[in-house]
Amino acid sequence: MTRDSSASSLIVGGAVSSPRAPLPTLPPLSLYIHIPWCVRKCPYCDFNSHTASPVLPEQEYVDALLADLDQDLHAVYGREISSIFFGGGTPSLFSAEALGRLLEGVEQRIPFAHDIEITLEANPGTFEQEKFVAYRKLGINRLSIGIQSFQQQKLEALGRIHNGDEAVRAAGMARQAGFDNFNLDLMHGLPDQSLDDALSDLRQAIDLNPTHISWYQLTLEPNTVFWNQPPVLPEDDTLWDIQEAGQALLAEHGYAQYEVSAYAQAGRPARHNLNYWSFGDFIGIGAGAHGKLSHPDGRIVRTWKTRLPKDYLNPAKNFQAGEKSLTNDELPFDFLMNALRLTDGVASRLYPERTGLSLDSLAEARADAEQSGLLQVEPSRLAATERGQLFLNDLLQKFLS
Repeated sequence: MTRDSSASSLIVGGAVSSPRAPLPTLPPLSLYIHIPWCVRKCPYCDFNSHTASPVLPEQEYVDALLADLDQDLHAVYGREISSIFFGGGTPSLFSAEALGRLLEGVEQRIPFAHDIEITLEANPGTFEQEKFVAYRKLGINRLSIGIQSFQQQKLEALGRIHNGDEAVRAAGMARQAGFDNFNLDLMHGLPDQSLDDALSDLRQAIDLNPTHISWYQLTLEPNTVFWNQPPVLPEDDTLWDIQEAGQALLAEHGYAQYEVSAYAQAGRPARHNLNYWSFGDFIGIGAGAHGKLSHPDGRIVRTWKTRLPKDYLNPAKNFQAGEKSLTNDELPFDFLMNALRLTDGVASRLYPERTGLSLDSLAEARADAEQSGLLQVEPSRLAATERGQLFLNDLLQKFLS
């Protein structure tokens, strides 16, 4: 938890870098709020989620979230929030009354941008029309609906609590509740999934006309049921066919890919996620939430909160479990790990603006990546080539000091 600010020069990404400069301007600020409970833990899920008891401690948890935020306020004084994201777990398990009290408390502490984007993750199995109308009245203006598949066999294999009809109805109910901006989460590469299965799911999602589709491949993560009891997944050739055909289908229907697994209608990318991927700042509150904050003197600090809900709600324990100031040699990889996920990358000027380091600190590794055909030869942008997007880990390895 220290920052190397004394060295006159450091080797970064294969080149000598200048000392870190104070940031000319601070990046946009977002807020991530973690609600850790769900109806049932899915076998593929490695997020910090826990099966909910019959009665959720809504009041106690909202109190804890606001107290947690109070402890972070000193680092963001004078700034406004451009986006809020309720993630989980299943945040839609919380009542509109609880979320309303929380949002009111947040706005009393930090001003909201006039066009703030507020996203709530929701599970189709928790949709109630009256509840979602109330959410919309609170100022929540975007939903992210976790569908994963419309096919009953696939949903059962994934441990989901909803069926395909409920998934379809959820999208309709969202629109009826006043949400004209919503995302559908959809997986591919599911157990025993064929190309036709995957495209059928994608066509059904497109027919519901969401503004955004997150379409990503199922991966087996450590500390999950699927990791210990792996299902039979499609062969690599089938996965490749699904990826190619799915991307073409999305493009044909006006969903432009702007990140590895994110597709949006014109003008509708997720602003909260764009801020994250372009190395913006975000406060993280809630059990297990992570944050990243920049300071005018050049410090960039990552934080993480106490993970278990029972510990997070325990007044005797600290909300913050740890923090780390990023050093000069860590920043290139940390910045590019996010920025290069974007299909168009980012403007080169964003690197010095967000890190305080000169572009010269990337020079040698950048040249190597360009010669390898992984990074575009474009002085004004930092962007992966099509090959670089396919082999993103190989590209990023070149920027590890």
